[in-house]
Amino acid sequence: MSTSNMVAESGFRYFIINKPRNMVSQFKSPDAVGLLGDLDFAFPEGTHAIGRLDADSEGLLLLTTDQRITRLLFQGPISHQRKYMVLVKGEVSEETLNLLRNGIEILVEGPSIYRTVPCLVERVADPTAYYAGFVHEKVYGKATWLLIGNTEGKFRQIRKMVRAAGHPCIRLIRVGIEDLTLSELLPGELRELSGKEFYEGLKIEHP
Repeated sequence: MSTSNMVAESGFRYFIINKPRNMVSQFKSPDAVGLLGDLDFAFPEGTHAIGRLDADSEGLLLLTTDQRITRLLFQGPISHQRKYMVLVKGEVSEETLNLLRNGIEILVEGPSIYRTVPCLVERVADPTAYYAGFVHEKVYGKATWLLIGNTEGKFRQIRKMVRAAGHPCIRLIRVGIEDLTLSELLPGELRELSGKEFYEGLKIEHP
């Protein structure tokens, strides 16, 4: 675990963690699930997750005591890119890559049909090129790693996109949000950043 006891002049604290699978993005839940509080770190009072990752997803999650971040990151005029490594069933053709790149129809809350905005989609030959701490696991049958970068955050959007394209998701790892990345963090590890590093990495102006 990589961290320090840095505290900004404002008193706010900033963390990035590699959320393991089978853990929700919160500290409390009425359900019997893995919680952020199960991690081996004494988070300061008021720490909360910015955005979320589903329990069955893993990777980069932002935590802070700074209540301003959510508004600045998600409610501002500029959309911020998130990058995911996604392992899907089957071999993905160039035609399907273009379908995902150009926008694909998915079912969203309502329910209604929504067409996703154009986004980055590439095949990944070597997952460690995007996540140095990547750990392989055995997969049965043909499968393809994709790098998907998008600026939208609809509920389970990436999983819905690849399923709509005929390639159900096996594993999903968020590897970056703007310039903040997992780097070599292993599942369950965290790194503490200064406020300057955090804001600059997310490409938002420090209040």
